[in-house]
Amino acid sequence: MKPKSYRRKASRRRSEPSAAVAKPDPAAAQVVHNVLAELPRLMAVAVVDVESGASLAAHSNMPGIDPTMAAAHNAEVVKLKQKAMTALQLVGEQIEDILITLSNQLHLLQLTTNGSRLIYLVVSTQNTNLGIARAVLRAQVGQLEQSVR
Repeated sequence: MKPKSYRRKASRRRSEPSAAVAKPDPAAAQVVHNVLAELPRLMAVAVVDVESGASLAAHSNMPGIDPTMAAAHNAEVVKLKQKAMTALQLVGEQIEDILITLSNQLHLLQLTTNGSRLIYLVVSTQNTNLGIARAVLRAQVGQLEQSVR
């Protein structure tokens, strides 16, 4: 048996969320289609199940952006923020959207009222007005909520 110092230590890294694709969801596909029609210069869009991190529908105009892979990671962001809100005892508050601003991109996560789904949008800061992008996503979240009921 090797001395302790030579034994390989078990990895303590958290496992990365895996990209999951749920069974096709016609309402989610329609939302992706509608967002693409209203924001044709978007970089990527996806409808995501927050609990599982699965992409229900997605589209990308950029080969380097995989919205299906990003779906799982963004679902984790939402779940962690929900945990933080619980820890802060923010009773009666809910997440409407989360904006992540990069040097050349805006990543916007718009949640449904019950927080079970989100629309993930990536746009260029050069081509898109944030107010318009938010308005489009709010309208489409409303459509998504109506179709789920």
